[in-house]
Amino acid sequence: MVSEHSAQTDDEPTALALKILVAGGFGVGKTTLVGAVSEIRPLRTEELLSEAGQSVEDTDGVDQKVTTTVAMDFGRITIRSGLSLYLFGTPGQDRFWFLWDELAQGALGAVVLADTRRLEDCFPAVDYFEHRRIPFVVAVNCFAGARGYGAHDVCRALDLDPGTPVVLCDARDRDSGKEVLIRLVEYAGRMHTARLLNSVG
Repeated sequence: MVSEHSAQTDDEPTALALKILVAGGFGVGKTTLVGAVSEIRPLRTEELLSEAGQSVEDTDGVDQKVTTTVAMDFGRITIRSGLSLYLFGTPGQDRFWFLWDELAQGALGAVVLADTRRLEDCFPAVDYFEHRRIPFVVAVNCFAGARGYGAHDVCRALDLDPGTPVVLCDARDRDSGKEVLIRLVEYAGRMHTARLLNSVG
């Protein structure tokens, strides 16, 4: 969590910038989500998917994908006056997971994108954030042609901790992505407040 202090009068609210991770399996829509909601030109570190990369990744369901994120995606969105989110999209391929610890430093929370056609691909991200006690929401990216599942079904299939939000979204749509981020900020805020109260109780 990063606070930004600029030259402000006493009447102006302190600007707050929060770091959010966007994670999930290969080809689930992380780069698309960051690009859709970002109010600045997003930074992307995509490279063409090599034969070596294809040999270690299951590309069923994402046959048309020809690039992969090799470091991170970065974007920024202003939720309201004085509150901005810095979005860091994590690489989805296993061989780049060593970057996750660096990206997770100082993060308020995370969005775990899920594809119901390849739901098992988001297990590593769910495990990562649960073990590090980083609040997260699961956002089911509703791909065309994918079978529809309710939030309760996804929650049960992923064996999520009670209370972990599951929301349906379209990663291509800015308003849909923004709603996911607002839901995360609200949930992470409640979690951090509860932990603070428990620590002083």
